[in-house]
Amino acid sequence: QVQLVESGGGLVQAGGSLRLSCAASGRTFGSYGMGWFRQAPGKEREFVAAINWNGSRTYYADFAKGRFTISRDNAKNTVYLQMNNLKPNDTAVYYCAAGLAAGIFLRPSNVGSWGQGTQVTVSS
Repeated sequence: QVQLVESGGGLVQAGGSLRLSCAASGRTFGSYGMGWFRQAPGKEREFVAAINWNGSRTYYADFAKGRFTISRDNAKNTVYLQMNNLKPNDTAVYYCAAGLAAGIFLRPSNVGSWGQGTQVTVSS
């Protein structure tokens, strides 16, 4: 079992940046992929980005490409999501997710553990 704790959310103006962090404990951090999902009010949870066990592969949702960067530091048991040029429709609760295996995952069904979520609000 993996425990995940997110931080770094907040209120930012459109065009601004935020860096989300997710600290993991439990299973050996370097043995599984990590990802970020988000959920806006009234909408389903959607995939944002994922990274494999050693950081050599990443994958992004179309809306995140060119603006968001996922990375991980296995020595610190932490995964990050750098978000630049934020837009009002990026407003959502962002969830950190630990995969069931070492590779990339895109679907909630492939998530083994979820964080509690951190609110990101982008004002226009």
